[in-house]
Amino acid sequence: MATLWATASAPPRGSVSGAPGAPTQAPPSPGNGVGAPVRETLVGGASPLARTGEPPVIRIRGVTKTYALGATTVHALRGVDLDVHRGEFVAIMGPSGSGKSTLMNVIGCLDLPTSGTYELDGRETSRLKDDELAEIRNQKIGFIFQMFNLLPRTSALEQVELPLVYAGRKDRRALATAALASVGLEDRMHHKPSELSGGQQQRVAVARALVTEPAILLADEPTGNLDSRSSEEIMALLQKLNRDRGITIVFVTHEPDITQHMQRAIHIRDGRVVRDERVEHPLNAEEILARLPAEDDEEVKS
Repeated sequence: MATLWATASAPPRGSVSGAPGAPTQAPPSPGNGVGAPVRETLVGGASPLARTGEPPVIRIRGVTKTYALGATTVHALRGVDLDVHRGEFVAIMGPSGSGKSTLMNVIGCLDLPTSGTYELDGRETSRLKDDELAEIRNQKIGFIFQMFNLLPRTSALEQVELPLVYAGRKDRRALATAALASVGLEDRMHHKPSELSGGQQQRVAVARALVTEPAILLADEPTGNLDSRSSEEIMALLQKLNRDRGITIVFVTHEPDITQHMQRAIHIRDGRVVRDERVEHPLNAEEILARLPAEDDEEVKS
């Protein structure tokens, strides 16, 4: 069962309005008897898994984002405060129109905030020029997308080499080979996307995101186009990368079941962080996979 705690001791930075003045216990959520009870809700952007004295890899303060649509002003983000520390596996959740995609674009340096500050791995990004943002995206962020974004006539090895080409690396073949081996595709390096299953295509995308050794992996609904087994395979891979290599992962999703695999769930609504929860017992994707039947139709084409 899940119990939420509102903590009055968190610094009042304002990401949640109307926080109670003293700890209160909410009624247990109904849950489904399986997975990830949530134990505490934090306010003010503080990470529930923060390491004492270590600066966050993502530090967002007072970030707003507004868009002009004709005579209408859209407030996509309304003063977001958020910390993510190195080694966390974090979900950003919210319904359509909540602001989670806008927040993802800011975190990924794909867009600049209208106001507020954003530090990525110690560097303030809020007022950088386009070429500086492109450099940060290449060096600091690994992107994983729902649609894989693979070139149809290009081998897995060449797909993974692409970020290294842009970075001017000369050792790209060896690095790409190692990245594909790390996601279990050492025997599929010369296959094109049409010769790979959906789950394997997403593994290529994960390897491509990892190859530059970024500060964070930013995953935008990467299981959205996969069946249940392939989804669990990707979650098992990401959990392993997070656990064994300490890779920081920010995972944008609207699927509560997927969120239960992570350490922390940040809920966005109407452009604000309304709840920031630590997941006490994340689901283990490898254990779930062991209980699922094998699916022959997901085998790669020869």
